[in-house]
Amino acid sequence: MNTETAAIEQVVRDAEELQSDVDGFTGLLAKNVSLVNFGGVRLQGRDQVREVMTKALETPLKDVITRNELLNITFLREDVALANLIKHVNDGRRGALTFVLVKNDGRWLIALAQTTPVVES
Repeated sequence: MNTETAAIEQVVRDAEELQSDVDGFTGLLAKNVSLVNFGGVRLQGRDQVREVMTKALETPLKDVITRNELLNITFLREDVALANLIKHVNDGRRGALTFVLVKNDGRWLIALAQTTPVVES
């Protein structure tokens, strides 16, 4: 699973690097992706993510930059993996970010992404 782990790590890096690139970011997503953003809004499908992301990047949200810290990867099957991350927002907030990735035609894609805000105690 070493090359598979490296491929998933690359998807995680790409998701961070392409966070302001609509085509690049949505290219990392499965067609039927389910995405729950930091604010709890659920998006269904790559097309809806593209539409919402395009509109968001026309607002002050374009200046909100995040960094993904990969904690671990668990393979549920040889073609399905769970990646646990911490999302660090440039304003000091943090979120527990989970990716479910599926291998499709030899390429890992994000099938589910959910960020849950972490409340500092």
